[in-house]
Amino acid sequence: MADDDSPLRRERRAKLEALRSRGVEAYPYRYGDRVPSSAVVAACRDLKPGDALADRALRVAGRIGPVRSHGKSSFVDLVDGAGSLQLLLRVDELGEAPYRQWLSDLDPGDIVGAEGAPLLTRRGEPSLAVRSLTMLAKAIAPPPEKFHGLKDPEERLRRRYVDLLSSAETRDRFRARALLTREVRGFLDREGFLEVETPVLASVASGAAAQPFLTRSNYLDAEVQLRISLELPLKRLLVGGLEQVYEVGRIFRNEDLDATHSPEFTMLELYWAYEDYEAMARLVERLYAHLAARVAELLPDSEAARGAPERFRPPFARVDYVAELERRSGIVDLLGKSREQLRDLARSIGATVPDDSTAGTFLDKLFGHYVEPHLDRPTFVFDFPAATTPLAKRHRSREGLVERFELFSRGFELGNAYSELNDPDEQERRFREQLSQRGEETVAYDADFVEALRFGMPPATGLGIGVDRMVMALAGIPSIKDVILFPPTRERPGSRAA
Repeated sequence: MADDDSPLRRERRAKLEALRSRGVEAYPYRYGDRVPSSAVVAACRDLKPGDALADRALRVAGRIGPVRSHGKSSFVDLVDGAGSLQLLLRVDELGEAPYRQWLSDLDPGDIVGAEGAPLLTRRGEPSLAVRSLTMLAKAIAPPPEKFHGLKDPEERLRRRYVDLLSSAETRDRFRARALLTREVRGFLDREGFLEVETPVLASVASGAAAQPFLTRSNYLDAEVQLRISLELPLKRLLVGGLEQVYEVGRIFRNEDLDATHSPEFTMLELYWAYEDYEAMARLVERLYAHLAARVAELLPDSEAARGAPERFRPPFARVDYVAELERRSGIVDLLGKSREQLRDLARSIGATVPDDSTAGTFLDKLFGHYVEPHLDRPTFVFDFPAATTPLAKRHRSREGLVERFELFSRGFELGNAYSELNDPDEQERRFREQLSQRGEETVAYDADFVEALRFGMPPATGLGIGVDRMVMALAGIPSIKDVILFPPTRERPGSRAA
């Protein structure tokens, strides 16, 4: 039986037609002058049980749950953006006929407007004694059983709107995500950074080792790629004289969806002229400490969120990339290994990347296997082998390394920063060196960026943070799918039209 022909939907459609036959508009244009449910709760704060503010009339609107009828009075919970509120429907307020009609018309999931007086029930429940009701949207599809939410994980992702309407926890999580992103912007604005926007479509998607999505521009009569990074356009702005810039934007990488990766995600990148990666590490500590304090306020019912201020208290732990990998793996003289030796070591732990991948790719596989799972508390990993990072400045005192750090927590990466390479000849040489290796995880050659560097880019540091992972780490959420409102999902079998 098709969903749209289920008995419950047929019953609700019959109620809709009955409303229309009586001249009731079931989908009106507006319901103005309403207050949030929290305003009614606040108005009840000084009342004694059984008392009402009979001289006040407040209007609320939201989605209702089941009607609990007790003869001449009925109770129904209304949920809006501020929380929930109990509505009290009584014959002596509404009249006998309207009261009975509303009991017949209402279904769980309907969106209604209610006007009435704040009242504290004898049991101490803040309520609204309803004097008039207005249907604002008749719900044809019933909500999940008893508002307990969708049980199928894939359906929760595929139909996020149902997950949201039935789960206060889900609504709170995504409200917190939005407010944390706002906090990031406010923090960086106060630090003197300027928010900018850069193109989503590029002739060459570069700045990271990832496969781009391809599309075509009719205007340009050319194939273009969706961006895989914000890095190179933002560094062009440093060349142009904008000294502190950042962007929060969508990134697209043609890769799998797993617990910490998504083909479409949100990235924060910022670039800071005349500073280096040590200054950036201090900024990152301040940023995460600020966000941790805020997430504890936003999600007070989450144990992980409440513990975030202590977890992200500076200073963060530090480890050295090479020393830590050698210690945990038992590998000796890591920097002296050839690409072929690193390939064989990666193969020995089950890595399946192509044989012609870069040495940096094999090193990253080894680090991910031996070290990353052990990085639970916030930890900076400093000073990466040069082969891993074609866009970072060579270490000023350690041969074979670059000035780069990554921040890890809960076993996954939360931020990536360098002292930025600004020598155009060195940048061109590194691009071409990677191209000669032809692995899947190379950074594409961007000739225009090299040309921009020839005009002179000041010494600088840059940072990239995946906003989705940032929220996961702060709130203790195990899957990236639960912090992206609409993550990519496979179609339901049979859902595509023939």
